[in-house]
Amino acid sequence: MDETEKIMKTIFSAVLLVTTLSVSAQNLGDLLTSGLNDAERFANAYTAPATEAVIYGLSSGWYNSADAKPLGGFEISVIGNFTGFKNKEDKRSFTLNVADYENIRFSDGSQSKQVSTALGDIEGVEILVEDSNGLFSEPFELPAGLSAEGIDFVPSGFIQGSVGLFKGLEVKARFLPKVKNDDVAIGLLGAGLQYDFTKLLPADKLLPVAISAVVGYTSLTGDFNLNDTNVVDGENQRLETNFNTWNFSAVVSTRNIPVINFYGALGYVTGTSNIDVLGTYRVTSGPFQQTYTDPFSLVNDVNGVVATLGTKLKLGFFRINVDYNMGEFNTLTAGVNFGFR
Repeated sequence: MDETEKIMKTIFSAVLLVTTLSVSAQNLGDLLTSGLNDAERFANAYTAPATEAVIYGLSSGWYNSADAKPLGGFEISVIGNFTGFKNKEDKRSFTLNVADYENIRFSDGSQSKQVSTALGDIEGVEILVEDSNGLFSEPFELPAGLSAEGIDFVPSGFIQGSVGLFKGLEVKARFLPKVKNDDVAIGLLGAGLQYDFTKLLPADKLLPVAISAVVGYTSLTGDFNLNDTNVVDGENQRLETNFNTWNFSAVVSTRNIPVINFYGALGYVTGTSNIDVLGTYRVTSGPFQQTYTDPFSLVNDVNGVVATLGTKLKLGFFRINVDYNMGEFNTLTAGVNFGFR
């Protein structure tokens, strides 16, 4: 495996595997011992904040100016997003109340406790899986999350291009080349439009600011092969994940300043994550020994308002931009851009 594949597999593991069922895939087997309903309920609560963070990250990076490019002007960008959650205590844990579950109890007899999400760091919480008669129980420890591994952000990255068309209109596309090996496959595609309303004015080039509307769509798809992780006996075990996001923004920026310009935006983010747990899983321990085929899917819908502040440094064909997106999750975006107007 070359260095590029290693980097992409690391990103994939952070964005896909850890944000689905567990920092360790072994926990899927533990969850299924509690029965399908309990496993699905816990997995939904555990993964939802992390998939939300991914959606906010993927929705960022669509613009670095409100000043649309003229006909034939283009820009190629390498963009990285870092969605932080260090201070998001409400996203790093959730309340597990055993009354909401059919077969799960806390080992110490507690009715409810704060437990880790896929972003959290709460470790050592032990639960018991019991049958309805209380005659059989099996303990296991709930998984912690990314913070327990010393990671307080979810990364994403892609290549993005933009081209100016007729007056005021700019088209955009983003992609991450398909990366695939024995265990991991991931790819990203997206498309967007920007329309600069100030180009409608007769003296637009003399104005100190530009105002644009931007809409962008991003789709991230990924597969992770579980067959070699010893999750639980079975065949063709895998995760298939799809993230779809939309960003609708009103953008304003300074213009005609030779070296540095500033931009800001108010936007609306909406998106959906879908994680399918596929294959055959044979649970051979605990009170609910059973075979499951394609046991469940995890779906999470996200909507929220985002405000952005950023700056762009121009050095001829070479440009650097940095912005900070403030919403339910905050995202730092950095871009290296090449092109001409």
